[in-house]
Amino acid sequence: MTSSSQATNTTSQVTNTAQAQLGLAPRVRGILVMASLSGALSVLLGAFAAHGLKKSLPPYLLDVFQTGVNYQFLHTLALLAVGILMRFLSPTRLSYAALFFGAGIVLFSGSLYALALTGIRSLGMVTPIGGVCFVVGWVLLAVAVWRSA
Repeated sequence: MTSSSQATNTTSQVTNTAQAQLGLAPRVRGILVMASLSGALSVLLGAFAAHGLKKSLPPYLLDVFQTGVNYQFLHTLALLAVGILMRFLSPTRLSYAALFFGAGIVLFSGSLYALALTGIRSLGMVTPIGGVCFVVGWVLLAVAVWRSA
């Protein structure tokens, strides 16, 4: 092996090691991407409610839709925090919190969006399940932080 190829191999090994140390684990990356996309969707849905639905929905249903946006955005921030905390605390425990936050967003906010857009009140039966998912996510986050100390 020539000194030039040895230097190239050493450089690529150092680069690969640095990338591994600085890179995100797939699970962390997935949670942060999910949080980012959910944040973008929250902004889009909030703008849609403010500008597109304001004239077409009765005030009660517009409030229902806006509640979905507010809870989605709040729990998007929770997902973002979980993704960041996974760099420092047990990623396994925090993954469950992220899972429940994600399920809560889909079930709670999703059912409120569907209820507001369709007027089908029976869709509201799904909303409390999403609310329970949010609570479980917060409790799991607390447990993960507590057990890491």
